[in-house]
Amino acid sequence: MPRQARLEIPGVPLHITQRGVNRCAIFLDDDDRQHYLGLIALSAKKHALRIHAYVLMGNHVHLLVSSGQAGMVSRAMRQLGQNYVTAFNRRHRRTGTLWEGRFKSCLVDSERYLLTAYRYIELNPVRAAMVAAPEDYPWSSVHANLGLRHDPLVTPHESFLAMASDAAERAAAYRIWLREGVGSDELLAIRQHLQQERAFGSHRFQAMAEKTLGRPVSLRRAGRPRREPIEAD
Repeated sequence: MPRQARLEIPGVPLHITQRGVNRCAIFLDDDDRQHYLGLIALSAKKHALRIHAYVLMGNHVHLLVSSGQAGMVSRAMRQLGQNYVTAFNRRHRRTGTLWEGRFKSCLVDSERYLLTAYRYIELNPVRAAMVAAPEDYPWSSVHANLGLRHDPLVTPHESFLAMASDAAERAAAYRIWLREGVGSDELLAIRQHLQQERAFGSHRFQAMAEKTLGRPVSLRRAGRPRREPIEAD
């Protein structure tokens, strides 16, 4: 049976996560991380992707991206994943798969939902108790989004830019937003929408997405709830 096409709508951001098989490490050192970022840049340029936020963890990654053309995100991720595995296996003298199946993704509504996804992604190292503050972690878009350094990989989304008209005020507002943290309900909602690959947003947004795509986009709530892992993801 063919796989169902991913939920992709031109211009609508996607929150993406991809994990190592059996939760194994996908980065063994900083050279691996740097190479992965280089491959993201190449794939994003080829497929006209905008990357709004990212974090590279030990055994998984999170990306917040958008594209003006449906299908481009899937193509970009396919190229990125294949090229990285080839280079990783060659460098570390291994064979076989590295990824735990296909990447997971969910559509993200604008404004608060999108900014919540920003915050979820960039606070990942803090939730994992790796650092005390998100800017202490080097492999994240937080430095660009807080105005601490230029990152050519990052393109701010319009909803992020709307936080303030001035770059310094925007960075200050975003710092406050990060410090508020992600509530337990938000954590659960984001994880469920990623796991089920649904549309994270308002009922109006979900209705629009369902009409556009001609398929269900809201969470399936039947059956026993899935137990969430304790570790940050």
